[in-house]
Amino acid sequence: MRDILGHSLNFQYELLLPEIIIAITATLVVGADAFRNELRLGRRILPWLSVIGLVAALVVSLLWIDTQRNFARLITIDNYTTFFRVLFTATAIVVIVGSHEYVERHIGHIGEFYALILLSTVGAIYMAAARDLLTAYVAIEVLSFSLYVAVSLARNDPRSGEAALKYTLLGGVASAMLLYGLSLLYGVAGSTQYTEISGALAAGTGGMTLPLILGLVLIVAGLGFKASAVPFHMYTPDAYEGAPLPITAYISATSKAAVLALFLRWFSGPLLPALPDWQWMVALIAVLTMGLGNLVALQQRNIKRLLAYSSIGQVGYMLMAITTVSVVSASALLLHIGGYLVTNLAVFMAVIAFYNRTGTEEISGFRGLAQTNPYLALVITAGMFSLGGMPLLAGFLTKFILFTAAADGGFLWLATFAVIMSTVSLYYYLQVIKQMYLYQPDGDARRWRLSPTGYLTTAVLLAGTVVLGVYATPLYTLADRATRVLFV
Repeated sequence: MRDILGHSLNFQYELLLPEIIIAITATLVVGADAFRNELRLGRRILPWLSVIGLVAALVVSLLWIDTQRNFARLITIDNYTTFFRVLFTATAIVVIVGSHEYVERHIGHIGEFYALILLSTVGAIYMAAARDLLTAYVAIEVLSFSLYVAVSLARNDPRSGEAALKYTLLGGVASAMLLYGLSLLYGVAGSTQYTEISGALAAGTGGMTLPLILGLVLIVAGLGFKASAVPFHMYTPDAYEGAPLPITAYISATSKAAVLALFLRWFSGPLLPALPDWQWMVALIAVLTMGLGNLVALQQRNIKRLLAYSSIGQVGYMLMAITTVSVVSASALLLHIGGYLVTNLAVFMAVIAFYNRTGTEEISGFRGLAQTNPYLALVITAGMFSLGGMPLLAGFLTKFILFTAAADGGFLWLATFAVIMSTVSLYYYLQVIKQMYLYQPDGDARRWRLSPTGYLTTAVLLAGTVVLGVYATPLYTLADRATRVLFV
């Protein structure tokens, strides 16, 4: 089949099989929840049904390693897509397995909760896989709308509804800016296809420099909001604090990684010929994001708000790779995203287990945790040190490679600032560790244990944090193979 311009269209739906499986699983989860009384099903089957669907999608995704094909000139199936398919699917599995007890206690609409996680994963995958501007925009909205609703699902917590309202209103403004920017880009390039945009910009803008720069400003602003980059971060602390903890974990992991995946796909491909026009914008935003994220985190007393500002700072580090876009910096970015997701999820799964026991989100509530649950204190400590970039943990090695790539790309000053901000971040991470190890626990000081799934998720993530800190070669090799397809 061909489109109106005569291009041959490939409609091999098996290329989209992982996402089809996830979408069908979401439908089954909602149906099982709606008719659980008639089917005599318990609610505990919902997370495991979700996990089965995700595992099936993960296995099928591996069939497309070293494949270079496209679906209807809208979706690209290559190593880059496969990398993020595996990463996002694995993240959803970890979040669901590690938080099902929290969901049972604190979420009112359990079926919808798991379905939204599944559908947002599909949106995240297609953000990385899209090869057309409108396809990417639809994928962004699938992810965004799923998260708008998911943030509001906390039972008996007024902060949840308020956070969802702020997130939705500001997200709508950001989506409008992004879409307007894409329309200007279409006006300059005459196409929504990545390859054709790249060719048009490489041939020259034909006196349309001003619309191009305005479009780039709006695109960077729209994506900056989705990534929580400064000065478009204003919703992030409230959304993190008001959302259910598993959704906070999911936003900090999948949502951030999906936007960075789209950033890299766009700025290494269709927008690369316009590098001089946007490079300074991304560099400026990277500096502001690293600075404000880490400095404001110093004042936080709530663990969710602290991790919110920590994630903002991390986005600043990742934007350095976009600023110095190349095969080396792109590989470094994917490596850092992988290490960040493992580390951040380790911290969040531990915080969820702690909240299930204590019901507190305040950093002062972690007093004496090393006495009441030494294992959980160890997981949080390793995660915090890794986020801060301490040696022998994932964060040190991935940051070192990322910062080195930025310096080699001609932005030594940016890498130097990142090192300074990374050092500053150790202070607020140490505040949590100090509470756990240097103070006596309040009230009941008896030791307590995690659930089996709590031990499983935290142990796997802790092991990943340590292994990536010592031997990250396999992940870097995969990242390098994934990013090379962007620069062909």
